[in-house]
Amino acid sequence: MPPQGQFSAESGSQGADFPGYEQPGSDALARRQPGPGSHPRQPGSPVRQPQARLVAPGGRHRRAMPASLSEDAPALVLAVPSVGGDGLTGATADIATVLRVDNPALDVRTARIDHGGRGDPSGIRAVLADAAARRPAGAPSAVVVPQVVTPHPASFRELREAIAASGANAHIGEVYNTNALLAEALHHRLADAGLARADRVRMFSITTSADGIILATVGGEEAVGTASVTAFLLAARLALPVMAASLDAKPTIEAAAAQLEGMGVNRIALAPCVIGPEADPAAVEEAATAIGAKCCAPLGAHGNVIKLFSLAYGRVLSQLETPDT
Repeated sequence: MPPQGQFSAESGSQGADFPGYEQPGSDALARRQPGPGSHPRQPGSPVRQPQARLVAPGGRHRRAMPASLSEDAPALVLAVPSVGGDGLTGATADIATVLRVDNPALDVRTARIDHGGRGDPSGIRAVLADAAARRPAGAPSAVVVPQVVTPHPASFRELREAIAASGANAHIGEVYNTNALLAEALHHRLADAGLARADRVRMFSITTSADGIILATVGGEEAVGTASVTAFLLAARLALPVMAASLDAKPTIEAAAAQLEGMGVNRIALAPCVIGPEADPAAVEEAATAIGAKCCAPLGAHGNVIKLFSLAYGRVLSQLETPDT
């Protein structure tokens, strides 16, 4: 039995399609909730918080946005792996607006990951070139953060190629490995859609219409692996079975639905574990229809998502400011 609040990938997996994932049982969930359980907490003893992570965080270089920025601080570029023509509007524009309001000195830009470069002024290569032209020669010109919350290998490969081609002194930041924040945000989206009870912070309850959740990801099997940890934490929050599956790889949404049905789950909800532009809305809708599930909105400009971008920028900036030893 693993220590309370830690993820276990031991035997007892729900199936071969979901390696390393074990759905928490009722006893395990009881131990993760306040109140009586098989191991009641003694009065005055500290409450241990879950700290499940897929990989180790970035060492001591992890902080939020700096309180002040110099005029030549690198730009924060939100790089969108859009599957449609409107990827820089909607959630992307909302996230950029909040970041600008919260950090008036920060140069926030949005760019489309342009799949090899097509003369588009909103493409990543053009945006990087402009950011470099507005800063001292050789100085860090941009921190590029892919607008995804799970690994997306194609986007990172294209960004590395774009940075090399542009010649800009740009650095890539990452926002995943943040499962607790994502679990909370997904909980809110499900509650907003009436598919899960609201969390205790919001202090209200609703009648739910789901007794099992599937987290829908894009980016391949690696994205599912990361989202599986988020699924574990969300299951603990909701006291419901939660599984991660992929819109573009295996395990599929249909396979996850079949597995939940085999566990006796009759009402399934689909929760897109995406910000929005990186997933085809039609594909999400088709996946939900195929399994007869209701679906909540994508993460969008949720406060936790915006916090992830701030943390990613601050971590890269602190690494750049650390003197060489």
